[in-house]
Amino acid sequence: MKQLLKLRCNENAFNLYVTIFFTFILNALFLMRAWETIPYTTFHDYIFAASLPVVLFCAFLIIFSVAAVPWFRKPLLIILVLAGAAANYFIYSFGTVIDTNMIQNVFETDAQEAAALFSLRYLLWITALGIVPAVLIAAVKITSHRPWWMNIAIRALTMMAALAVILLVAALFYKDYASLIRNNKGLVKMITPVNVVSSVGHYADNRWFSGDQTLVRIGQDAKKGPLIRAEKKKTLVVFVLGETGRAENFSLGGYARETNPELKKQNVIYYQNATSCGTETAISVPCMFSNMPREHYDASLARHQEGVLDVMAHAGVNVLWRENDGSCKGACDRVPHTDMTKWNVKALCKSDYCLDDVLLHRLDHYIDSVKDDTVIVLHQMGSHGPAYYLRYPAAMRKFTPTCDSNQIQDCEHQALVNTYDNSILYTDAMVADTINLLKSRSDKFNVALVYLSDHGESLGEHGMYLHGAPYVFAPSQQTHIPFLLWMSPDYASAFGIREDCLRQAARTEAVSQDNIFHTLLGMMNVQTKEYQPALDMIRSCQAH
Repeated sequence: MKQLLKLRCNENAFNLYVTIFFTFILNALFLMRAWETIPYTTFHDYIFAASLPVVLFCAFLIIFSVAAVPWFRKPLLIILVLAGAAANYFIYSFGTVIDTNMIQNVFETDAQEAAALFSLRYLLWITALGIVPAVLIAAVKITSHRPWWMNIAIRALTMMAALAVILLVAALFYKDYASLIRNNKGLVKMITPVNVVSSVGHYADNRWFSGDQTLVRIGQDAKKGPLIRAEKKKTLVVFVLGETGRAENFSLGGYARETNPELKKQNVIYYQNATSCGTETAISVPCMFSNMPREHYDASLARHQEGVLDVMAHAGVNVLWRENDGSCKGACDRVPHTDMTKWNVKALCKSDYCLDDVLLHRLDHYIDSVKDDTVIVLHQMGSHGPAYYLRYPAAMRKFTPTCDSNQIQDCEHQALVNTYDNSILYTDAMVADTINLLKSRSDKFNVALVYLSDHGESLGEHGMYLHGAPYVFAPSQQTHIPFLLWMSPDYASAFGIREDCLRQAARTEAVSQDNIFHTLLGMMNVQTKEYQPALDMIRSCQAH
C-alpha cells in the first residue's frame, strides 16, 4: 500500500498512459471490428487500417490534454474509466450498441432487471478494467518541475501536433473514413467512452431540458358509440403486452418447433408480418400507446401527452393496468394500475421476480366486480433476458438442454435457443389461460384479447444478443414481433366483424404497433377525432 501511495508520474507521461489505455484496451473491440470491414486488396487498405488506432490515439490525447486541469482531471478520468469498463463489458459480451435509447434503459430499469445482468464475470471485468485503473489514477501523484505556463504550452503543442496528424490522415483517407462510417453505422457507437458520454448527454437533454412538460390532453371528446347489434352485455378486452417475444420463435408464425400448442387450440388470428416501434421497452411501450406513428414518434412529447388509455378513460371505459415488468414507461400513469410483484404471491414470486401467472392472480374477482366496458392490460415479464431460465416454471422445461445462466454468450447456441423457447412456451400457456378466463365470463361480457410483444430479441445472430440495437440497422429478430387476436363469437357479432376477412388480412397485410392506438379505440367502440379508421386493423372487416 505504501508503494502504491508513492506512485509518481509527470504530466506528459500520465496523459500518454491514459491515452494508451483508452485507445488499445477499452477500444480494442472497436479496432478489431473496424479492421474486419476493410477489404485489404491494395497497399492503401493496409495503411488505412494502420491509421485507425493513430487517429483514435490522437483524438483521446487532445481530449485528455484539454481535461488536464488540477482537481478536475482525476475525478473525470475515474468516471470515464468506470463507465467505459461497464460499456466495454456489454459490447464485448452481448454485442450491445451504446446509444441514447440504451442509456434510457439503464436509467429506467428496475433492481430485478439490473440484478439479472450481474455475474462473477461482470465483477471481474469491472474490477480489472474499471476499479483497478481507477484506483491507480486516484493514487498516482502527478508531478511537474516546470512552471505552470510551460505545462500549458506543452499541452497546447501536443494538441496541435495530434490535430495535425488527424488532419493529415483525413487528407489521405477521407473517402475511406467516410465509407467506413456510412456503411457501418453502429461502429462509431462502439468507441468508448465517447458513446457513453454522448448518449448520456442526449438522454439528459431529452429528459430534463426539453422545454415545457405540461400535460397535453387528447381525445377529450371521446365517447362510446352504438354497437352493430344491440346488446345488454358489456365489452371486456384484455391486452396482453409481451416482453422480448420474437416472431421467429412462434410456431403460430411457422417456426418448426411447437412453441404455441395451447394458443393453437384457441384458434387465434395470428398476424404474420408485424413490427415493433422500437427495439427496447422504454421506446416501444409509450410509442404503441401514443397517437404517434414510429416514423414521427417523439419520446419527449410522449412523456407528457395522454395516450390511448387516457382517451378510453375519457369515454367512460374502465381501465386497469397490471404490471410484472418493472414499469409501464408512463403509459399507465394516469389510469388505475397495480404492480403485481408487490402482492407477494408466494407460489409465483421469489424475492426479486414473479412468473407471469401472477398477472392472473384474482383477476376473475376483479372482472366479476366491474359493471361497465373494461380494458385490462397485462404487462408480462415474458422472455426478458439474459436470464431466460427464470422466466418459466419447471413444468415448462420441455426443450433441453438449457442455458441456466445469465452469461448467455457462453452457452451452446442450441441450449440458449431451448431456454428461450421454453419461455415462449410459458407465454403461450399464460395467454391461453387468459383466453379461457375470458370464455368463462362470456355470459356477462363480449370478450376479446390482443397479444403482442414490445420488441424481439437476438440470440447470437450476427454476434448480437438481447435487444436495443438502433432501429435503422436492427436485425429482424429484434423488430419482427408476434401479434395475435382472439374474440368470442358474441364479440364478433356485436361489432359486425367478419372473422374470415380478418384471417385473410392477418396472413397478407403488414401491421405494426402504429395500429394499436386506433385498433383499441375501435375494439372498445370509442368515437373521437383522434381515431383514424385506416389504422384500425379490424375496421376493414366490419359491417358498417
